[in-house]
Amino acid sequence: MSMQDKVLILHGWGGSDAPHWQAELAATIAKNYGTVSFPLLDNCHFPSKNRWVKQLRGILEDFKPDTVVCHSLANTLWFWLCQEQGFIKERPEIKRLFMVSPPSLMTEVDTIKTFFPCKMPEKLYAKEVQMIISDNDPYIEVEEAKTMSKQYDVPLTIIKNAGHINADSGYGKWEFIEDLIMEKI
Repeated sequence: MSMQDKVLILHGWGGSDAPHWQAELAATIAKNYGTVSFPLLDNCHFPSKNRWVKQLRGILEDFKPDTVVCHSLANTLWFWLCQEQGFIKERPEIKRLFMVSPPSLMTEVDTIKTFFPCKMPEKLYAKEVQMIISDNDPYIEVEEAKTMSKQYDVPLTIIKNAGHINADSGYGKWEFIEDLIMEKI
């Protein structure tokens, strides 16, 4: 494992503080002397797409991650960023993108309405992408996730009865994602 890789962990709506698996992942990477950034995005309980996109641009410019791990709304944020003009000129492709529990592109929740509807960007600007969903996620149907993974020709892992793959559905320390990321960095 090369500890030269930098891992950026992006939370969804409401954040991913402990005992969420993203907080556990950040701690595991740090404990192994890895370089990790797990920023709290602006006003996470009442997020604004434009503010989050601007904040993410700054984080990418300053931190220059090799791996990005998105959960929930962070996937939609990544989609919006990939649609921005000039994005690739400013930032070369990252090595790896992990998309965990992306919500439906047609999500209708008032608090996060600035993010939707969202179209799929032409490119995800990552050399390797992996998508992980649950078969009973309240925010996306398996068929839509399959369509997304086919569009980008990326592997899709479907976990049984994992809900939104967050702390509320029992995903604190999650060795599956830790192993996937630690073996790659």
